[in-house]
Amino acid sequence: MKLIRLSYKAFRKIKRILFKTVQSAVTRIKLAGNGVQFGRALVSNGIPNIDIANGGTISIGNQFRMNNGENYNMIGRQQPCFFIVTSTGNIKIGDNVGISGTAFFSSLSIEIGDNVKIGGNTVIYDSDFHSLHFLHRRDRKLDVKYTVSRAVKIEDDVFIGAHTTILKGVTIGNRAIVGAGSVVVKDVPAGEIWAGNPARFIRKVRDVE
Repeated sequence: MKLIRLSYKAFRKIKRILFKTVQSAVTRIKLAGNGVQFGRALVSNGIPNIDIANGGTISIGNQFRMNNGENYNMIGRQQPCFFIVTSTGNIKIGDNVGISGTAFFSSLSIEIGDNVKIGGNTVIYDSDFHSLHFLHRRDRKLDVKYTVSRAVKIEDDVFIGAHTTILKGVTIGNRAIVGAGSVVVKDVPAGEIWAGNPARFIRKVRDVE
């Protein structure tokens, strides 16, 4: 029994290494084919979904890591990462960033700093997607015309808990922490912990937790 268990563990390890190598290579090809600029040491478990309209841009720094889909997102909701950018959108990701099953939608600007960790199944939107006026929503052209977008910025060393929703116009300051399942609708100051729906101040981040 012990031998079977050890053999199975060895098989899984080899499988993970091989799959990670192949999937990272395929992801790099997919990113390059979509005109995405990315740095060195990119690692992708699974393959993301990427949809960039003409005029939209994505840039990714060094040492970027992401988990996509089944077998790679162990905290549930096993979906790939999504990068959706309209013709006026931009996503900029810094160095040493890790994400898991994250969905980005940009029609203006989403900027992620360095050393940021984004928990599984977080979504980040810089747009309302539709007008807030019911009459506008009856007409496709008016709906698009009056849809509001505002830039999202996540600064360095931020930790976002799993299943968080970050909405348009939000800035999350350096070293801030956002609790799992939060809905962030306003700025989170640097060095603070926020959580809840809507996210509220919990306490300051201590230098040593």
